[in-house]
Amino acid sequence: MAWLRSRKDKKLEREVGEREYVSRSQGEMIWRAFRRHRVGNVGTVIVILLALGAIFAEFVAPYHYATQFRQHSYAPPSRLHFRSEAGFTLRPFVYNVVRSFDPTTYQALFEEDTSKRYYMRFFVRAEEYRLLGLFKTNVHLFGAVAEDGTTAPMFLFGTDQFGRDLFSRTMIGGRISLAVGPLVILFSMPIAVVMGGLSGFYGGGMDMFLQRVGEVFMAVPGLPILLAMGAALGGLGLSSTQVFLGIIIALSLISWAGTARVIRGQVLAIREMEFVYAAKAVGSRDLRIILRHITPNVFSYLIVSATLLIPGMMLTEAALSFLGYGIREPMTSWGQLLNAATNIGGIEQHPWMLIPGVFIVIGVLAFNFMGDALRDAVDPYSIV
Repeated sequence: MAWLRSRKDKKLEREVGEREYVSRSQGEMIWRAFRRHRVGNVGTVIVILLALGAIFAEFVAPYHYATQFRQHSYAPPSRLHFRSEAGFTLRPFVYNVVRSFDPTTYQALFEEDTSKRYYMRFFVRAEEYRLLGLFKTNVHLFGAVAEDGTTAPMFLFGTDQFGRDLFSRTMIGGRISLAVGPLVILFSMPIAVVMGGLSGFYGGGMDMFLQRVGEVFMAVPGLPILLAMGAALGGLGLSSTQVFLGIIIALSLISWAGTARVIRGQVLAIREMEFVYAAKAVGSRDLRIILRHITPNVFSYLIVSATLLIPGMMLTEAALSFLGYGIREPMTSWGQLLNAATNIGGIEQHPWMLIPGVFIVIGVLAFNFMGDALRDAVDPYSIV
């Protein structure tokens, strides 16, 4: 027994010694620090779920975003029932809703027809669509189907004034709202890296010229210019896709200058380090030094900056669409859906029209949490 105990003690000491002297790469340390950020992990999971919902929106949504149920205009969210005459059931079901009018106020009333139950089922066949724009199918994530095979409309988030399912439109709208930030980064980040990198690496007259150019773009009042550009694009009779691309370009032009200035400051510090002088001593060209030695050292900042830029772009697009100068029919976004909630009386009668705003809040908070976690993870003084 003593021999066995001694052998276990030696094995434990060897494992402890290996853990003490293990060498981790920078990427492993960043990932380890990121995983310890609980709030950032929650934000990342929410971002992934929102992204998956937007990518597979046609599958998740029970109806096409333009399908109209004329008899269900401003219908409230469907009630999921878990209790019947027989008691509690694990199979949620809904009743078909019948529309009527109040003879006194002339307001629409929706009453449930309890004569038949429509159970919530998964992977049901309904309207045909193209999954990811490639595969034609008619399978949807869920639907309301009775025992005899008949179906009933189910509106988890209610409907709008045209009887269109708000849940389906919210899923499709998330594709636009979540795509705005990455697309702006795709256009603005290369400009910021080139302008900031050249300005910081060469300095002198080029630095002076590029910084003045950046200051001109930083002095441009963002929201008024975006409103004017949105109105101009809409007045030219362009398609919704062209208006969307115009908004992306406008957001990119007014957002690159601040990032370029920060990159310039980092490049100014990195170019004075010994490994840059060593690369110059062995005859490396400027382009190789910038791409192989300087850019990797600012890459962590670019990642953090991108994750923190996305929420701002989401809010800007939501503000433009809410005011009627952004995304327009037939396209939809969370901000454009909120445009229907501009009437206080309408909000009081149809409060479910504010649900897309909840998605905006959740999406912005999730990206901010993820950005904070990345910022702390790439901080060299916080990585352990």
